[in-house]
Amino acid sequence: MRYIYIALIGAFSITSCNNSTSSSGTSDAGNTPAAAKLPVESKLNEAGTQALMGTVTRYYDLKNAFVATKAARVDSAATDLTASAEQMQATLQKDSVNMPALKLYVDSVVAYSKMINTIKDETCEQQRILFEVISRNMYVLLKHAAIKNAHIYHEYCPMAFNDKGAYWLSGESEILNPYFGKKMLECGEVTDSM
Repeated sequence: MRYIYIALIGAFSITSCNNSTSSSGTSDAGNTPAAAKLPVESKLNEAGTQALMGTVTRYYDLKNAFVATKAARVDSAATDLTASAEQMQATLQKDSVNMPALKLYVDSVVAYSKMINTIKDETCEQQRILFEVISRNMYVLLKHAAIKNAHIYHEYCPMAFNDKGAYWLSGESEILNPYFGKKMLECGEVTDSM
């Protein structure tokens, strides 16, 4: 009797798993997603949204360079982020509606990205201080732009900077801490997503 009971529980579990799979966004006739991935949206026009996402991509490159604690990669990524944010500045010049709310944040990303390149630090510790300021400005920029469907995660490490804490953005929910790199790679949590 005990074996029959265990077999019934196992069969019920398999049935439950199969039911949740078929109702979670795929149709049985063709296995295509029921809801396609939504396009990235913002209150900016198409060119502005593309420029913003280009800047986010360059920001991720900088974040990943800090995760790896590679000074040469940090310098290169900061240069690329500066160029992308400057392109964003130019795009915003043509958007009189959104420019006043976003200009300060884009200008800050440009200025602090440039400053990263002025610091020569093989440990990346001094540059991480500037990265934290860039991260704050990027987050506020994205919030003011009302970005949606971008799969951007706002993540937080309470131990960064001697337990003062610091935030960063990531294109994935997995924690890869740019403030500690390999020392404490997975220290942090997701606090928001856009």
